[in-house]
Amino acid sequence: MYADEFPLAYHITWRTYGTWLPGDARGWLKKGDSVVQSPDPDREAAARNAMIEAAVILEQNQRNLVDETIVKHCEIRNGYCTRVTSAPITFMSLSALRYRDEIRTQFKTWCSRRLSEAIGLIGPGRNGQRRWFSEKGDVRWIDAQEYLESAIRYVNELQ
Repeated sequence: MYADEFPLAYHITWRTYGTWLPGDARGWLKKGDSVVQSPDPDREAAARNAMIEAAVILEQNQRNLVDETIVKHCEIRNGYCTRVTSAPITFMSLSALRYRDEIRTQFKTWCSRRLSEAIGLIGPGRNGQRRWFSEKGDVRWIDAQEYLESAIRYVNELQ
């Protein structure tokens, strides 16, 4: 893997579990498709009924923990985080020499671990689990300075 195989930055987003379901009134994406779908109340109701846990709305202390975890891992991975908002989480990694889906997965895994530890699900004698986040998320490849500036403006001003 060579440095020129990586973008200038990644714009990575994901949501907390159950907060944007298929059929959602705000629009939604079919798996593997990039076309925004129209609201579908029946599909949304079916998705809600299929949920195995309640939707996750992070409290302020939990959002702070997610922020701290992502910033720390950006530092470890020589990345740069312009802003983190935890619902949805938005992360921009500069100079991250990792594949984009790997970066997203690692951040979600570490954030989930820290959140579970904070509420006592993980620790000595415990091995609990909680679905904190959506299954996947979005990773945009930023390959031009203009796009990077636009993404930073979106993250800082338009969310």
